Amino acid sequence: MLRHDLIIVGAGIVGLAHALAAARRGKRVLVLDRDAQANGASIRNFGFVTVTGQERGRVRELASRSAAIWREIAGPAGISIEQQGLLLVAQRLEAVAVIDAFLATEMGASCTRLDEAQIAAHWPMVRGARAGLLSSEDLRVDSPLAIPALSRWLSDAHQVEFAFGVAVHKVETGCVHTAAATYEADAVVVCPGDDWASLFPHSFAAAGVTRCKLQMLRLASPGWRLPSPVMSDLSMVRYLGYAALPATAALRAKLEAEAPSALAHGVHLIAVQCADGSLVVGDSHDYAPTPDPFAAAATEELILDSYRDVLGPAPQVVARWTGTYASAAGHSIVQTPAPGVRLVVVTSGTGASTAFALAEDVMTDLLGESA
Repeated sequence: MLRHDLIIVGAGIVGLAHALAAARRGKRVLVLDRDAQANGASIRNFGFVTVTGQERGRVRELASRSAAIWREIAGPAGISIEQQGLLLVAQRLEAVAVIDAFLATEMGASCTRLDEAQIAAHWPMVRGARAGLLSSEDLRVDSPLAIPALSRWLSDAHQVEFAFGVAVHKVETGCVHTAAATYEADAVVVCPGDDWASLFPHSFAAAGVTRCKLQMLRLASPGWRLPSPVMSDLSMVRYLGYAALPATAALRAKLEAEAPSALAHGVHLIAVQCADGSLVVGDSHDYAPTPDPFAAAATEELILDSYRDVLGPAPQVVARWTGTYASAAGHSIVQTPAPGVRLVVVTSGTGASTAFALAEDVMTDLLGESA
């Protein structure tokens, strides 16, 4: 069997990002995945590559670099960038104060403040806006299409090999063991998402990893087009770039009085639009080591309430689903459980937004390159 320079365990966005980083360095790469196709968190999300509002400092920098890579590879990989930018709608005076505080920082340097008239002129579907934050840094792809397209392009253009339906049960320096074969490589990167039972469970336990369950909806086309993805007041207390600002304390107190159930289930509005006009809307955040697989009607109604507050009557729900991802304090886990082996897990729900740049950093370290 051909020896590889790098084996990657996991073909989600984090694994694919490492495959790209290695292939660009001329490495011979093999990707193994237990499923027959992409089926986890990487395709159950918005495909929203969010820069604006990411945690100040390193996480925001990772998101900015990753967005640049998405834009660089989208054309060659046959991935459509469905939307650009972000409109953050402020409906409460306390939310307006958060937008103004954000714009006063370096994080708001490329953003524009919109008043009610400007929003009404260009975003007639938006309701109750007192002000808005418009950013051009963000972008959106259609995850169920983009992830398979990225895999195909890595195979065709970069000779990355894929073996799907192959479960890995042991990883050690220089080799990866499956039920059918042992694969050898100079280095191994393990990107298991929220599967903490199969490989390196002690590392997950030490990091305090649990799972976050989210609910998502696809709504029929509303008959209008969103110029960019939309978020609103509840988003400002979840995204750390806003939430860590002192001005956000007053907004959080206001929301605790007016929307306690939404806060309790981590509900906030993200609305993105697909090429066919349908909307992907969410989401929620409930935490447990093993969340139940059921979509709660009450949580769905909270999501739809957040939609109605900003975008009016909700079109018909045409699909609904749940997803889970690994969750822990901090952005990610990058550990060395054995020489030449890296365990990489994004624990903040920002894989699509930050994985490309994170993988570049991991490969620089793993290959002993100068940063």
